Amino acid sequence: MPEQVALVPAEDVATWDETVDVVVVGYGIAGACAALEAQRAGADVLVVDRAGGPGGSSIVSSGIFYLGGGTALQRDLGHEDDPEEMYKFLLSSTNAPDASIVRRYCLGSPEHFDWLEAQGVPFERSYFGGKSVVLTSTTGLFSTGNEKAWPFREIARPAPRGHKVAGEGEHAGAVGMQAILATCQAEDLPAMSDTRVTALVAGGDGGIIGVRARRDGADVHLRAGRGVVLGTGGFNFDPGMLAEHVPSLAATSEPLGVPGNDGSGIVLGVSAGASTQSMGGIIATGSFYPPSGLIKGVLVNLRGERFVAEDAYHGRTAGFIMEQPEQRAFLVVDAATFAYPKITAHRHTLVDGWETVEEMERALGMPAGALVATLAAYNEHAASGEDPQFMKHPDWVVPLTNGPWAAFDVSFDTSSYLFMTLGGLRTDADARVLTTRGRPVPGLYAAGACASTIAQDGKGYASGLSLGPGSFFGRVAGRHVAHRQPA
Repeated sequence: MPEQVALVPAEDVATWDETVDVVVVGYGIAGACAALEAQRAGADVLVVDRAGGPGGSSIVSSGIFYLGGGTALQRDLGHEDDPEEMYKFLLSSTNAPDASIVRRYCLGSPEHFDWLEAQGVPFERSYFGGKSVVLTSTTGLFSTGNEKAWPFREIARPAPRGHKVAGEGEHAGAVGMQAILATCQAEDLPAMSDTRVTALVAGGDGGIIGVRARRDGADVHLRAGRGVVLGTGGFNFDPGMLAEHVPSLAATSEPLGVPGNDGSGIVLGVSAGASTQSMGGIIATGSFYPPSGLIKGVLVNLRGERFVAEDAYHGRTAGFIMEQPEQRAFLVVDAATFAYPKITAHRHTLVDGWETVEEMERALGMPAGALVATLAAYNEHAASGEDPQFMKHPDWVVPLTNGPWAAFDVSFDTSSYLFMTLGGLRTDADARVLTTRGRPVPGLYAAGACASTIAQDGKGYASGLSLGPGSFFGRVAGRHVAHRQPA
């Protein structure tokens, strides 16, 4: 865990090494967007980053932005959406504690897409209608969340909202981030690399007026007359914070992102009296599909019971698997639905095949008759294309009656689940960091993975709810701080 830091009183700073209006800490997508908007609003800006170059986790991401409400991409491809439907879905699925943050994001989503394209981020006018975890093609639009899963498909009209950067491979985010960084370079955005912020500096009223940083083995003090924006990432690479806040992680869990995601920005915010929320929230992914036909199987725990609709978003499924007895789960399929998971890195292994369900039940160590009863009930309703227990969409409901049967071990403690942390500093709709009493810390803002905004856990996550809100509220923070009165 990063060392606990103390707030530095302004009177303890003998000399300011540099004075600007706004200091942005972190040069991932949240920090870059904040800095661009602050500078365009007339502020004198300095970006400070601990790494040797910009990009952060954004540059190694899959390049998906969760956007909607009627973006140009949605309209061009003939998909109807509006901010109210997007708002109803996100509010119901994510359990976001601040509805005003969700509403602002949904209302501003179409304009934000236009802004991203204006910075040179490319989005191809093409659509993928199947069910996938990550597209490795340049396809621009697909569904990435629980919109079609029950009960959300009845709460809000489903629409594809995964806006993917036109890059190939699993790290298309590099294409989008490089476009934004090119814009930063073209606009001569000042940046200081290899500089680690170690403390915030506060004025007499407790407001944040600068930072202390370590550079070339010495302390430097950077004055920020209007405020500081934190865009430092989550804490999925800090063993201490993970052990404290996410003890349910397994030894086989693997963090996504870059090693700099050690929670340092969260610790900085807390030193200024900031409140945190959802620190135990993570999005874990270890999908058993593609191929999508495996969704027609059923997931069961050690008691032989189903516990989630198999067509749910893979992060939602992982969240439920983590809660099962011993974190164990199996995907059961019959001969007609059998296929091997294509994402071999997740290590969902084939346990075996059996001529009868009774044999499978015994081999998996389940209570006598439990799995037999589960499959019998499922197959009875599936014959009519129904799943009254978990309301799996009829597209994926078929009887599993064609023996032999097989089981894949998808347990959380044996498979490799990749994860990101979702907890962080509590902010308002203006990206201002809030105290434990819900009041803004004067001069302190946060965006990206160091802030907790919309998604609170994996059950309510949708791919793109990191890059989307991170870039959006980075812009919000940049504009707001640029218009503050200097301290």
